[in-house]
Amino acid sequence: MPAQKSRPPITVVIADDHRSFGEALEIALDREDDLRVIEVVTDGQQAIESAAKEHPDIVLMDLQMPGVDGIEATRRIHDETAGTAVIVLSGQENDEIALARAIQAGARGYLRKTEAVSGLADAIRQAFRGEPLHASSEVEESLRRLRRRRAQDGNLAQRIERLTPRELEILQRMADGDTPETIATELGMSRHTLRTHTQNVLTKLGVHSKLDAILAAIRYGKVHTIDITPEDLEIDVEPDIVLPDVAPDKG
Repeated sequence: MPAQKSRPPITVVIADDHRSFGEALEIALDREDDLRVIEVVTDGQQAIESAAKEHPDIVLMDLQMPGVDGIEATRRIHDETAGTAVIVLSGQENDEIALARAIQAGARGYLRKTEAVSGLADAIRQAFRGEPLHASSEVEESLRRLRRRRAQDGNLAQRIERLTPRELEILQRMADGDTPETIATELGMSRHTLRTHTQNVLTKLGVHSKLDAILAAIRYGKVHTIDITPEDLEIDVEPDIVLPDVAPDKG
């Protein structure tokens, strides 16, 4: 009998802004007889270009990268490069939201970076065969949570616009690390008036703490700090509250 021809290996492109991680993953995956890493790139735009040029079977996509991020790169590859499946890799803690964002962008699935190489290799094979990496119930629940979070974010964006210039100034000074005593003195108000302003902010935003108020203002560009960036800030917001008309305290 003639010998059977072996199937060509599954080709993989790895996109991760930490080249050392990508190269380590390349070494590990290349030990699998049926997998072959053909390129390691370090940003989303390179991943898009590599997919268009090399037509790999699979792209392993880091979620957070400079420039074109992993979600947008996944969307572009899904729309523009037929026959290439994307698996999103991330170290994020919020798996459900990351899964929903990845699926909406067209990814075949989402895996943590801490996944064992054997599990990642199996996921690559599943994606290559066109099999889902997640149960439909898991995907549906993740999408529901993402829609709920986006609705909540939309409400918060509207609430932020209700803050007065004085309230925003107080939040900025809090973000800068000023003490209540310093804020009250420099703004020419009593501690009681400062507490009233602060409570007005919490009520308007529907949040439970000054930290949540500061993070909300940072997310929407009303407060600036070098220590915190707006991306993926988790804020504890009351859902669908009816906002009272709170008059700003004078002073």
